[in-house]
Amino acid sequence: MPRLLAALACLAATFPGTAARAQRPPNILFIYADDHSPKTVSCYEGAYPMANTPQIDTLAASGVRFQGAYLGSWCMPSRASLLTGLHPHGIRSMRMAGPYPGSVYDPEQCPFWPAAFRRHGYQTAQIGKWHTGTDAGWGRDWDFQIVWNRPKNPENAGSYYGRQVTDFHGQQRLVDGYSTDNYTDWAVRYIRGENRDPDKPWYLWLCYGAIHGPTTPAPRHRGACAGQPAEPPPGIFGPREGKPGYLERTQAWRPGPDGEPVLQNGGKTYRQWLQQVHECMMAVDEGVGRLIEALRESDQLHNTLVVYTSDQGFANGEHGMRQKVAPYEATYRSPLIVSMPGTVPQGQYCPHPVNAPDLIVTFFALAGIERPWKMHGRDLTPLLMNPQSAAWDHPTLFEHTGQHYGSDVTEALAGAKEAAHAGVPYYVALRLGRHKYVRYLGADEPDELYDLESDPEELANLAARPEHRAVRDRLHRMLREELKRCDAEFVGRVDKPRDAESRGP
Repeated sequence: MPRLLAALACLAATFPGTAARAQRPPNILFIYADDHSPKTVSCYEGAYPMANTPQIDTLAASGVRFQGAYLGSWCMPSRASLLTGLHPHGIRSMRMAGPYPGSVYDPEQCPFWPAAFRRHGYQTAQIGKWHTGTDAGWGRDWDFQIVWNRPKNPENAGSYYGRQVTDFHGQQRLVDGYSTDNYTDWAVRYIRGENRDPDKPWYLWLCYGAIHGPTTPAPRHRGACAGQPAEPPPGIFGPREGKPGYLERTQAWRPGPDGEPVLQNGGKTYRQWLQQVHECMMAVDEGVGRLIEALRESDQLHNTLVVYTSDQGFANGEHGMRQKVAPYEATYRSPLIVSMPGTVPQGQYCPHPVNAPDLIVTFFALAGIERPWKMHGRDLTPLLMNPQSAAWDHPTLFEHTGQHYGSDVTEALAGAKEAAHAGVPYYVALRLGRHKYVRYLGADEPDELYDLESDPEELANLAARPEHRAVRDRLHRMLREELKRCDAEFVGRVDKPRDAESRGP
């Protein structure tokens, strides 16, 4: 029996009234925001001064706050990994097709795992943003579904906060109102029992669109962060010795008349942009509070695993960027908080980062369901029971393959002089302990190595320095091993380390 299930079986002796709940697998509430790094969550070290997320902070105090999660380089691959338990290079038949963000997949070649939960007695639900194929899986993967299907309706794909073409269990209708609040309302009703079987455990994937651009705050929050400090990060301007050349092409900021950074596109100052970001985040934070209160009032809190994260990070000036995709902490890493009072220890910090397939493998372990295919992740149960376990020595693999999936990744790398997306060449990366190693696949760029303890902003690339080559070479070997373990066809492109003096395919 998985450790968390064993812990649940002991709850009846610890918490009055939990005996019936302990007889069935726990519910899973997966709260999934969009485009924000841990710096926008005030309980994280290094948070922006404007960050103010009391409800998410309270959730962290009730469970385990992870150093972070590497879930995907942009919206679609992150979601695809979280629906399959695979890294993008292992996802068959997924393709971008038609007007952006149009996309398709063959459900026979690319099944989504919630269908397996349905077969094993779970009721599955998804609410909010859908960005993985025009087919959202209603009736096959989901028992309950209210989604803003961006690939299906490209003409409405930019309406993140206003009127949305929304599928209610496969039936389209137009919905007005502020989307973050709408998604929270629908999720609260579901948690309280509307349209679900009270005798079944449930899995709810709640996908907020916030704080993705156009990053529009709710009217009630506009101006809430006015006048607050906004110190630009180091590295917002060059030069960037030893760093990849594409960073000059993705430079999003310029010095303003008074020295404050200003966006190249639109002219908004750094302070104005940070204010907009954090005011938009406030509705998400309020939503988290309402969800937890609904669990508490419906007597489900102690039998529900609550996971909070975002699809990826987003740089707000770090490395000169205002985007995601790149392999840096600001652009890729997501916050990750896991709570289940009475089972998961409270107020703990886990220094070990994880990736998207790890989360899905853990959901299967928690539910006591056998995985229906080989997945690329590792069961995080040991970390949920002992967050600072010194015995956890697994590396964390993450990657950027743009709009390509499965065997198309190998073909894209072989057929193009430079494979890139959003200005960033394709890459694979490995995180282990204090170090991160990055190997570019889609362009002739040097390897990168960072010591995240001494250099959390990743300003000094150590890969070519003689005193760090032993670490670089070790992580390079581990990267190859992880790629082989995860059946990456392009592992041959990662044959040896590469620095500025020894570039080549």
